[in-house]
Amino acid sequence: MKILHIRNLPVSAAVLIVLAALMTSMGCGTKGEHSAAAAQPPPPTVIVTSVTQKTVPIYSEYVGQTRADNTVELRARVEGVLQKVYFKEGAGVRKGQLLFTIDKRPFEAALQSAKALQAKAVSDLAQAQQRTDVLQAQAQLAEAQAVLVRADQDVNRLTPLAKEKAVTEQDLDAATATQKSAKATVDARQANLTNLEAAVKYTIERAKAEVSASNARVIQAQLELSYCDISSPITGVIGFLQVDEGNLVGRNEATLLATVSASDPLLVDFSVSEIEYLKLTDPETAGHRAGELRFDLLLSDESVHPHQGTFKVLDRTVDPTTGTLKVEATFPNPGSYLRPGQFARVRVAVSEQQNAILVPQRAIQELQGAKTVLVVDAQNTASVRTIKLGDKADKDVIVLDGLNPGERVIVEGMQKVRPGSQVNPSTGEESTKIQGG
Repeated sequence: MKILHIRNLPVSAAVLIVLAALMTSMGCGTKGEHSAAAAQPPPPTVIVTSVTQKTVPIYSEYVGQTRADNTVELRARVEGVLQKVYFKEGAGVRKGQLLFTIDKRPFEAALQSAKALQAKAVSDLAQAQQRTDVLQAQAQLAEAQAVLVRADQDVNRLTPLAKEKAVTEQDLDAATATQKSAKATVDARQANLTNLEAAVKYTIERAKAEVSASNARVIQAQLELSYCDISSPITGVIGFLQVDEGNLVGRNEATLLATVSASDPLLVDFSVSEIEYLKLTDPETAGHRAGELRFDLLLSDESVHPHQGTFKVLDRTVDPTTGTLKVEATFPNPGSYLRPGQFARVRVAVSEQQNAILVPQRAIQELQGAKTVLVVDAQNTASVRTIKLGDKADKDVIVLDGLNPGERVIVEGMQKVRPGSQVNPSTGEESTKIQGG
Protein backbone atom coordinates (compact mmCIF):
# COMPACT_ATOMS: atom_id res chain seq x y z
CA MET A 1 0.00 0.00 0.00
CA LYS A 2 1.38 3.36 -1.04
CA ILE A 3 1.90 6.03 1.67
CA LEU A 4 0.58 9.39 0.64
CA HIS A 5 2.67 12.33 1.79
CA ILE A 6 0.20 15.16 2.18
CA ARG A 7 1.98 17.15 4.88
CA ASN A 8 3.15 19.93 2.56
CA LEU A 9 -0.09 20.00 0.42
CA PRO A 10 -2.88 22.49 0.96
CA VAL A 11 -5.76 21.38 3.17
CA SER A 12 -8.26 21.24 0.31
CA ALA A 13 -5.98 19.09 -1.82
CA ALA A 14 -5.34 16.76 1.08
CA VAL A 15 -9.07 16.26 1.64
CA LEU A 16 -9.63 15.38 -2.02
CA ILE A 17 -6.86 12.81 -1.98
CA VAL A 18 -8.31 11.10 1.13
CA LEU A 19 -11.83 10.95 -0.38
CA ALA A 20 -10.49 9.44 -3.61
CA ALA A 21 -8.63 6.77 -1.65
CA LEU A 22 -11.76 5.88 0.32
CA MET A 23 -13.92 5.58 -2.85
CA THR A 24 -11.32 3.37 -4.50
CA SER A 25 -11.27 1.10 -1.46
CA MET A 26 -15.08 0.86 -1.38
CA GLY A 27 -15.26 0.06 -5.12
CA CYS A 28 -12.83 -2.83 -4.79
CA GLY A 29 -14.89 -4.31 -1.93
CA THR A 30 -18.17 -4.23 -3.91
CA LYS A 31 -16.60 -5.89 -6.91
CA GLY A 32 -15.31 -8.72 -4.74
CA GLU A 33 -18.73 -9.30 -3.23
CA HIS A 34 -20.40 -9.49 -6.69
CA SER A 35 -17.81 -12.02 -7.85
CA ALA A 36 -18.50 -14.23 -4.83
CA ALA A 37 -22.26 -14.02 -5.42
CA ALA A 38 -21.83 -14.97 -9.07
CA ALA A 39 -19.81 -18.02 -8.06
CA GLN A 40 -22.75 -19.39 -5.97
CA PRO A 41 -25.78 -20.35 -8.25
CA PRO A 42 -29.26 -20.29 -6.64
CA PRO A 43 -30.74 -23.60 -5.40
CA PRO A 44 -32.76 -25.43 -8.11
CA THR A 45 -36.53 -25.11 -7.89
CA VAL A 46 -38.29 -28.46 -7.51
CA ILE A 47 -41.89 -29.52 -6.97
CA VAL A 48 -42.51 -31.44 -3.78
CA THR A 49 -45.52 -33.16 -2.23
CA SER A 50 -46.17 -34.42 1.25
CA VAL A 51 -46.35 -38.10 2.10
CA THR A 52 -49.94 -38.91 3.10
CA GLN A 53 -51.51 -41.63 5.21
CA LYS A 54 -55.08 -42.86 4.69
CA THR A 55 -57.20 -45.93 4.02
CA VAL A 56 -57.10 -46.78 0.33
CA PRO A 57 -58.54 -49.47 -1.95
CA ILE A 58 -56.14 -51.96 -3.48
CA TYR A 59 -56.61 -52.24 -7.21
CA SER A 60 -55.87 -54.95 -9.71
CA GLU A 61 -55.40 -53.94 -13.34
CA TYR A 62 -55.87 -55.95 -16.51
CA VAL A 63 -55.28 -55.18 -20.16
CA GLY A 64 -58.49 -55.39 -22.16
CA GLN A 65 -59.99 -54.56 -25.53
CA THR A 66 -63.33 -52.93 -26.21
CA ARG A 67 -65.95 -54.74 -28.24
CA ALA A 68 -69.39 -53.83 -29.51
CA ASP A 69 -72.33 -55.39 -27.73
CA ASN A 70 -73.91 -56.19 -31.10
CA THR A 71 -72.49 -56.00 -34.63
CA VAL A 72 -74.56 -56.50 -37.78
CA GLU A 73 -73.33 -56.77 -41.36
CA LEU A 74 -75.75 -55.18 -43.82
CA ARG A 75 -75.86 -57.23 -47.03
CA ALA A 76 -77.79 -57.15 -50.28
CA ARG A 77 -80.25 -60.10 -50.18
CA VAL A 78 -81.50 -59.62 -53.75
CA GLU A 79 -79.73 -58.90 -57.01
CA GLY A 80 -80.09 -55.39 -58.35
CA VAL A 81 -78.57 -51.96 -58.83
CA LEU A 82 -77.81 -50.00 -55.66
CA GLN A 83 -80.00 -46.98 -56.28
CA LYS A 84 -79.64 -44.78 -53.19
CA VAL A 85 -77.58 -44.45 -49.99
CA TYR A 86 -79.20 -42.46 -47.16
CA PHE A 87 -76.56 -42.24 -44.41
CA LYS A 88 -73.25 -40.58 -43.62
CA GLU A 89 -70.31 -42.85 -42.95
CA GLY A 90 -69.32 -43.06 -39.30
CA ALA A 91 -72.56 -41.48 -38.11
CA GLY A 92 -75.07 -42.80 -35.61
CA VAL A 93 -78.13 -44.62 -36.95
CA ARG A 94 -81.42 -45.60 -35.35
CA LYS A 95 -83.14 -48.94 -35.41
CA GLY A 96 -85.45 -49.05 -38.45
CA GLN A 97 -83.71 -46.13 -40.21
CA LEU A 98 -83.61 -46.53 -44.01
CA LEU A 99 -80.00 -46.89 -45.20
CA PHE A 100 -80.06 -48.29 -48.78
CA THR A 101 -82.47 -48.75 -51.67
CA ILE A 102 -82.00 -51.27 -54.50
CA ASP A 103 -83.86 -50.70 -57.80
CA LYS A 104 -87.39 -51.98 -57.13
CA ARG A 105 -88.86 -52.07 -60.64
CA PRO A 106 -88.03 -55.71 -61.51
CA PHE A 107 -89.41 -56.89 -58.19
CA GLU A 108 -92.58 -54.80 -58.51
CA ALA A 109 -93.21 -56.43 -61.92
CA ALA A 110 -92.58 -59.88 -60.45
CA LEU A 111 -95.09 -59.14 -57.69
CA GLN A 112 -97.77 -58.10 -60.20
CA SER A 113 -97.20 -61.29 -62.20
CA ALA A 114 -97.46 -63.40 -59.05
CA LYS A 115 -100.70 -61.70 -58.09
CA ALA A 116 -102.16 -62.37 -61.57
CA LEU A 117 -101.33 -66.06 -61.30
CA GLN A 118 -102.85 -66.07 -57.84
CA ALA A 119 -106.12 -64.64 -59.16
CA LYS A 120 -106.25 -67.28 -61.91
CA ALA A 121 -105.63 -70.08 -59.42
CA VAL A 122 -108.43 -68.82 -57.19
CA SER A 123 -110.78 -68.68 -60.19
CA ASP A 124 -109.90 -72.22 -61.26
CA LEU A 125 -110.58 -73.47 -57.77
CA ALA A 126 -113.95 -71.79 -57.67
CA GLN A 127 -114.86 -73.33 -61.01
CA ALA A 128 -113.77 -76.78 -59.88
CA GLN A 129 -115.79 -76.45 -56.71
CA GLN A 130 -118.99 -75.82 -58.68
CA ARG A 131 -119.08 -79.61 -59.63
CA THR A 132 -121.30 -79.08 -62.73
CA ASP A 133 -120.48 -82.44 -64.33
CA VAL A 134 -121.05 -84.26 -61.06
CA LEU A 135 -124.43 -82.64 -60.53
CA GLN A 136 -125.48 -83.62 -64.06
CA ALA A 137 -124.30 -87.19 -63.56
CA GLN A 138 -126.18 -87.37 -60.27
CA ALA A 139 -129.38 -86.27 -62.01
CA GLN A 140 -128.92 -88.87 -64.73
CA LEU A 141 -128.31 -91.56 -62.12
CA ALA A 142 -131.47 -90.56 -60.26
CA GLU A 143 -133.45 -90.75 -63.52
CA ALA A 144 -132.08 -94.23 -64.29
CA GLN A 145 -132.85 -95.37 -60.75
CA ALA A 146 -136.46 -94.18 -61.18
CA VAL A 147 -136.80 -96.16 -64.44
CA LEU A 148 -135.35 -99.22 -62.65
CA VAL A 149 -137.91 -98.86 -59.86
CA ARG A 150 -140.77 -98.84 -62.37
CA ALA A 151 -139.29 -101.84 -64.17
CA ASP A 152 -139.00 -103.73 -60.88
CA GLN A 153 -142.62 -102.92 -60.10
CA ASP A 154 -143.76 -104.18 -63.53
CA VAL A 155 -141.87 -107.45 -63.13
CA ASN A 156 -143.21 -107.96 -59.62
CA ARG A 157 -146.77 -107.29 -60.76
CA LEU A 158 -146.66 -109.49 -63.91
CA THR A 159 -144.89 -112.50 -62.38
CA PRO A 160 -147.90 -113.85 -60.36
CA LEU A 161 -150.28 -112.97 -63.19
CA ALA A 162 -148.18 -114.96 -65.65
CA LYS A 163 -148.40 -118.00 -63.31
CA GLU A 164 -152.17 -117.71 -63.38
CA LYS A 165 -152.14 -117.23 -67.12
CA ALA A 166 -153.68 -113.83 -66.64
CA VAL A 167 -151.00 -112.31 -68.86
CA THR A 168 -148.89 -113.78 -71.56
CA GLU A 169 -145.33 -114.91 -71.12
CA GLN A 170 -144.33 -112.33 -73.68
CA ASP A 171 -145.54 -109.51 -71.43
CA LEU A 172 -143.48 -110.89 -68.53
CA ASP A 173 -140.40 -111.32 -70.70
CA ALA A 174 -140.72 -107.75 -71.97
CA ALA A 175 -141.00 -106.43 -68.43
CA THR A 176 -137.98 -108.49 -67.32
CA ALA A 177 -135.91 -107.21 -70.25
CA THR A 178 -136.86 -103.64 -69.39
CA GLN A 179 -135.85 -104.29 -65.80
CA LYS A 180 -132.42 -105.61 -66.82
CA SER A 181 -131.89 -102.68 -69.17
CA ALA A 182 -132.82 -100.19 -66.43
CA LYS A 183 -130.45 -101.89 -63.97
CA ALA A 184 -127.62 -101.77 -66.50
CA THR A 185 -128.29 -98.07 -67.08
CA VAL A 186 -128.19 -97.44 -63.31
CA ASP A 187 -124.87 -99.29 -63.00
CA ALA A 188 -123.38 -97.37 -65.91
CA ARG A 189 -124.49 -94.03 -64.60
CA GLN A 190 -123.29 -94.92 -61.07
CA ALA A 191 -119.85 -95.75 -62.49
CA ASN A 192 -119.83 -92.52 -64.48
CA LEU A 193 -120.74 -90.54 -61.37
CA THR A 194 -117.99 -92.23 -59.38
CA ASN A 195 -115.45 -91.43 -62.05
CA LEU A 196 -116.60 -87.83 -62.29
CA GLU A 197 -116.51 -87.39 -58.50
CA ALA A 198 -112.92 -88.70 -58.40
CA ALA A 199 -111.93 -86.45 -61.29
CA VAL A 200 -113.56 -83.39 -59.72
CA LYS A 201 -111.97 -84.13 -56.37
CA TYR A 202 -108.58 -84.34 -58.06
CA THR A 203 -109.25 -81.11 -59.94
CA ILE A 204 -110.27 -79.33 -56.75
CA GLU A 205 -107.20 -80.57 -54.88
CA ARG A 206 -104.98 -79.53 -57.76
CA ALA A 207 -106.67 -76.12 -57.87
CA LYS A 208 -106.17 -75.72 -54.12
CA ALA A 209 -102.52 -76.63 -54.50
CA GLU A 210 -102.14 -74.09 -57.27
CA VAL A 211 -103.76 -71.45 -55.06
CA SER A 212 -101.30 -72.29 -52.26
CA ALA A 213 -98.39 -72.13 -54.70
CA SER A 214 -99.59 -68.82 -56.10
CA ASN A 215 -99.95 -67.44 -52.57
CA ALA A 216 -96.38 -68.51 -51.85
CA ARG A 217 -95.15 -66.83 -55.04
CA VAL A 218 -96.90 -63.61 -54.01
CA ILE A 219 -95.33 -63.77 -50.53
CA GLN A 220 -91.90 -64.46 -52.05
CA ALA A 221 -92.30 -61.57 -54.49
CA GLN A 222 -93.38 -59.26 -51.65
CA LEU A 223 -90.43 -60.42 -49.56
CA GLU A 224 -87.94 -59.81 -52.36
CA LEU A 225 -89.47 -56.40 -52.96
CA SER A 226 -89.10 -55.59 -49.25
CA TYR A 227 -85.41 -56.56 -49.46
CA CYS A 228 -84.89 -53.60 -51.80
CA ASP A 229 -85.20 -51.27 -48.79
CA ILE A 230 -82.38 -52.02 -46.32
CA SER A 231 -82.87 -50.54 -42.84
CA SER A 232 -80.73 -50.67 -39.72
CA PRO A 233 -81.76 -53.58 -37.44
CA ILE A 234 -80.14 -51.93 -34.40
CA THR A 235 -79.29 -48.51 -33.00
CA GLY A 236 -75.57 -47.82 -33.20
CA VAL A 237 -72.77 -46.42 -35.35
CA ILE A 238 -72.38 -47.31 -39.03
CA GLY A 239 -68.98 -47.78 -40.61
CA PHE A 240 -67.59 -47.17 -44.09
CA LEU A 241 -69.71 -47.64 -47.22
CA GLN A 242 -68.46 -50.74 -49.04
CA VAL A 243 -70.32 -50.26 -52.36
CA ASP A 244 -71.10 -46.99 -54.13
CA GLU A 245 -74.41 -46.04 -55.72
CA GLY A 246 -74.99 -47.43 -59.20
CA ASN A 247 -73.18 -50.74 -58.67
CA LEU A 248 -74.79 -54.13 -59.18
CA VAL A 249 -75.08 -55.96 -55.88
CA GLY A 250 -76.35 -59.35 -54.74
CA ARG A 251 -75.19 -61.36 -57.77
CA ASN A 252 -74.16 -64.88 -56.73
CA GLU A 253 -73.60 -63.70 -53.14
CA ALA A 254 -75.00 -61.37 -50.49
CA THR A 255 -72.83 -58.31 -51.09
CA LEU A 256 -71.58 -56.55 -47.94
CA LEU A 257 -72.79 -52.94 -47.99
CA ALA A 258 -71.80 -51.64 -44.53
CA THR A 259 -71.52 -52.70 -40.88
CA VAL A 260 -73.41 -51.32 -37.88
CA SER A 261 -72.19 -51.71 -34.29
CA ALA A 262 -74.21 -51.10 -31.14
CA SER A 263 -71.63 -49.71 -28.70
CA ASP A 264 -73.80 -48.44 -25.86
CA PRO A 265 -73.26 -50.28 -23.63
CA LEU A 266 -69.71 -51.20 -24.65
CA LEU A 267 -68.13 -54.53 -23.76
CA VAL A 268 -64.53 -54.98 -22.62
CA ASP A 269 -62.87 -58.40 -22.78
CA PHE A 270 -59.87 -59.18 -20.57
CA SER A 271 -58.25 -62.15 -18.87
CA VAL A 272 -57.39 -62.79 -15.22
CA SER A 273 -54.97 -65.28 -13.75
CA GLU A 274 -56.09 -68.04 -11.44
CA ILE A 275 -54.74 -66.09 -8.44
CA GLU A 276 -56.61 -62.94 -9.45
CA TYR A 277 -59.76 -64.98 -9.97
CA LEU A 278 -59.52 -66.23 -6.40
CA LYS A 279 -59.26 -62.60 -5.23
CA LEU A 280 -62.47 -61.77 -7.09
CA THR A 281 -64.51 -64.61 -5.65
CA ASP A 282 -64.75 -67.00 -2.71
CA PRO A 283 -65.94 -70.58 -2.14
CA GLU A 284 -69.20 -69.59 -0.42
CA THR A 285 -70.51 -67.40 -3.23
CA ALA A 286 -69.05 -69.67 -5.95
CA GLY A 287 -68.12 -66.74 -8.15
CA HIS A 288 -71.22 -64.65 -7.51
CA ARG A 289 -69.16 -61.87 -5.92
CA ALA A 290 -67.95 -60.90 -9.37
CA GLY A 291 -71.43 -59.62 -10.12
CA GLU A 292 -71.08 -57.01 -7.35
CA LEU A 293 -67.75 -55.60 -8.58
CA ARG A 294 -67.44 -52.17 -10.17
CA PHE A 295 -64.80 -51.69 -12.84
CA ASP A 296 -62.93 -48.55 -13.93
CA LEU A 297 -61.78 -48.19 -17.52
CA LEU A 298 -58.41 -46.47 -17.95
CA LEU A 299 -57.91 -45.20 -21.48
CA SER A 300 -54.67 -44.95 -23.46
CA ASP A 301 -54.27 -41.24 -22.56
CA GLU A 302 -54.39 -42.18 -18.84
CA SER A 303 -57.86 -40.66 -18.46
CA VAL A 304 -60.59 -42.63 -16.71
CA HIS A 305 -63.87 -43.36 -18.45
CA PRO A 306 -66.52 -41.42 -16.50
CA HIS A 307 -68.89 -44.38 -16.21
CA GLN A 308 -68.08 -47.46 -14.13
CA GLY A 309 -68.66 -50.89 -15.59
CA THR A 310 -70.16 -54.06 -14.21
CA PHE A 311 -69.39 -57.74 -14.61
CA LYS A 312 -71.25 -59.49 -17.42
CA VAL A 313 -69.72 -62.89 -18.22
CA LEU A 314 -67.14 -65.11 -16.53
CA ASP A 315 -65.90 -67.93 -18.72
CA ARG A 316 -66.67 -71.48 -17.63
CA THR A 317 -63.09 -72.78 -17.70
CA VAL A 318 -59.44 -71.75 -17.29
CA ASP A 319 -57.37 -71.83 -20.47
CA PRO A 320 -54.78 -74.56 -19.79
CA THR A 321 -52.23 -72.99 -22.16
CA THR A 322 -52.22 -69.56 -20.51
CA GLY A 323 -53.63 -70.29 -17.06
CA THR A 324 -56.07 -67.42 -17.42
CA LEU A 325 -59.82 -67.02 -17.29
CA LYS A 326 -61.69 -64.81 -19.75
CA VAL A 327 -63.88 -62.08 -18.25
CA GLU A 328 -66.28 -59.68 -19.92
CA ALA A 329 -67.43 -56.39 -18.39
CA THR A 330 -69.98 -53.89 -19.72
CA PHE A 331 -69.63 -50.10 -19.56
CA PRO A 332 -72.17 -47.38 -20.34
CA ASN A 333 -71.01 -45.47 -23.42
CA PRO A 334 -73.35 -42.54 -24.11
CA GLY A 335 -72.97 -41.12 -27.59
CA SER A 336 -70.70 -44.03 -28.53
CA TYR A 337 -67.69 -41.99 -27.38
CA LEU A 338 -65.56 -45.13 -27.13
CA ARG A 339 -65.32 -47.34 -30.20
CA PRO A 340 -64.89 -51.11 -30.55
CA GLY A 341 -61.31 -52.32 -30.88
CA GLN A 342 -59.70 -49.85 -28.46
CA PHE A 343 -57.12 -51.17 -25.99
CA ALA A 344 -57.61 -50.10 -22.39
CA ARG A 345 -56.83 -51.12 -18.84
CA VAL A 346 -59.55 -52.40 -16.56
CA ARG A 347 -59.14 -51.61 -12.87
CA VAL A 348 -61.08 -53.13 -10.00
CA ALA A 349 -60.74 -52.74 -6.23
CA VAL A 350 -60.08 -56.15 -4.71
CA SER A 351 -59.41 -55.10 -1.08
CA GLU A 352 -58.69 -52.18 1.30
CA GLN A 353 -55.59 -51.26 3.31
CA GLN A 354 -56.02 -49.27 6.50
CA ASN A 355 -53.74 -46.28 7.28
CA ALA A 356 -51.52 -46.80 4.27
CA ILE A 357 -48.53 -44.48 3.73
CA LEU A 358 -48.72 -43.22 0.16
CA VAL A 359 -46.17 -41.73 -2.20
CA PRO A 360 -46.84 -40.66 -5.81
CA GLN A 361 -45.67 -43.10 -8.43
CA ARG A 362 -43.72 -40.35 -10.25
CA ALA A 363 -41.62 -39.63 -7.14
CA ILE A 364 -40.05 -43.11 -7.18
CA GLN A 365 -36.67 -43.75 -8.79
CA GLU A 366 -34.71 -46.94 -9.19
CA LEU A 367 -31.07 -46.84 -8.09
CA GLN A 368 -28.99 -50.00 -8.40
CA GLY A 369 -32.08 -52.19 -8.12
CA ALA A 370 -33.45 -50.35 -5.09
CA LYS A 371 -36.49 -48.09 -5.03
CA THR A 372 -35.59 -44.59 -3.82
CA VAL A 373 -37.08 -41.12 -3.38
CA LEU A 374 -35.52 -37.69 -2.81
CA VAL A 375 -36.63 -36.33 0.56
CA VAL A 376 -36.47 -32.59 1.40
CA ASP A 377 -35.96 -31.81 5.10
CA ALA A 378 -36.90 -28.72 7.09
CA GLN A 379 -33.67 -26.93 5.97
CA ASN A 380 -34.60 -27.62 2.31
CA THR A 381 -31.74 -30.09 1.94
CA ALA A 382 -32.36 -33.04 -0.41
CA SER A 383 -31.32 -36.58 0.53
CA VAL A 384 -31.80 -40.03 -1.01
CA ARG A 385 -34.05 -42.42 0.88
CA THR A 386 -34.45 -46.14 0.06
CA ILE A 387 -38.01 -47.36 0.49
CA LYS A 388 -39.90 -50.62 0.40
CA LEU A 389 -43.05 -50.63 -1.71
CA GLY A 390 -46.36 -52.46 -1.51
CA ASP A 391 -49.42 -52.48 -3.76
CA LYS A 392 -50.52 -49.69 -6.06
CA ALA A 393 -53.39 -47.44 -5.04
CA ASP A 394 -54.58 -45.44 -8.04
CA LYS A 395 -51.66 -43.11 -8.98
CA ASP A 396 -49.93 -43.66 -5.64
CA VAL A 397 -47.92 -46.55 -4.25
CA ILE A 398 -48.11 -47.88 -0.71
CA VAL A 399 -44.81 -47.52 1.19
CA LEU A 400 -44.16 -50.35 3.61
CA ASP A 401 -40.92 -48.94 5.02
CA GLY A 402 -38.65 -45.89 4.63
CA LEU A 403 -41.04 -42.91 4.81
CA ASN A 404 -43.20 -41.25 7.41
CA PRO A 405 -46.41 -39.28 6.94
CA GLY A 406 -45.81 -35.55 6.40
CA GLU A 407 -42.34 -35.86 4.90
CA ARG A 408 -41.76 -34.02 1.65
CA VAL A 409 -40.61 -35.86 -1.49
CA ILE A 410 -39.62 -34.42 -4.85
CA VAL A 411 -41.96 -35.29 -7.71
CA GLU A 412 -40.54 -32.97 -10.42
CA GLY A 413 -37.03 -31.62 -11.04
CA MET A 414 -35.19 -34.63 -9.60
CA GLN A 415 -32.59 -34.52 -12.39
CA LYS A 416 -31.44 -31.07 -11.19
CA VAL A 417 -30.78 -32.19 -7.60
CA ARG A 418 -27.63 -33.64 -5.98
CA PRO A 419 -28.01 -35.44 -2.65
CA GLY A 420 -27.02 -33.15 0.17
CA SER A 421 -27.59 -29.94 -1.81
CA GLN A 422 -30.06 -27.18 -1.11
CA VAL A 423 -33.27 -26.91 -3.13
CA ASN A 424 -36.04 -24.37 -3.53
CA PRO A 425 -39.18 -26.46 -2.86
CA SER A 426 -42.45 -25.53 -4.50
CA THR A 427 -45.86 -27.14 -4.83
CA GLY A 428 -47.59 -27.73 -8.13
CA GLU A 429 -50.24 -25.14 -7.21
CA GLU A 430 -47.57 -22.48 -6.51
CA SER A 431 -45.89 -23.24 -9.84
CA THR A 432 -49.19 -22.86 -11.64
CA LYS A 433 -49.86 -19.53 -9.93
CA ILE A 434 -46.38 -18.24 -10.85
CA GLN A 435 -46.81 -19.27 -14.49
CA GLY A 436 -50.29 -17.77 -14.62
CA GLY A 437 -49.13 -14.52 -13.01
